[in-house]
Amino acid sequence: MTVMQTTPPAAIEDATPADICSAPPRRHPRPDGKDRYTISEVVAFTGLTAHTLRWYERIGLMPHIDRSHTGQRRYRNRDLDWLDFVTKLRLTGMPVADMVRYAELVRQGEDTYGDRRALLESTRRDVLTRIAELRDTLAVLDRKISFYATEGTTR
Repeated sequence: MTVMQTTPPAAIEDATPADICSAPPRRHPRPDGKDRYTISEVVAFTGLTAHTLRWYERIGLMPHIDRSHTGQRRYRNRDLDWLDFVTKLRLTGMPVADMVRYAELVRQGEDTYGDRRALLESTRRDVLTRIAELRDTLAVLDRKISFYATEGTTR
């Protein structure tokens, strides 16, 4: 496992005030204005299931999704960016309830920046704890592998 260096808190404060992820979003398959993706296209692009996308919408994790004249969901590039961020939050181990809370705070506007930051800082602390645990586990595995490599050559 490779652990990437994280952005120090001071650098985050100096960033633009927009609610952005530290990593730039993936390149979109279509330019803005022509970004009317079906649910199956979003499934192919994100790796999420259609069931998961519908569930995210139902529990309030996804913002309002546009619909075609026939009622089919039509996702935009901003929805793909949001899904990319939500997927990263899932990887942190953040509970779904906290993810929904974060989405609610985003919808409430700029007055919630402090609450959003506190939620993300708490998640960051949890991630750092898990990374430390994984490093310890990796060290144990490395010692065992080294032991077996040495024992295997002496017999």
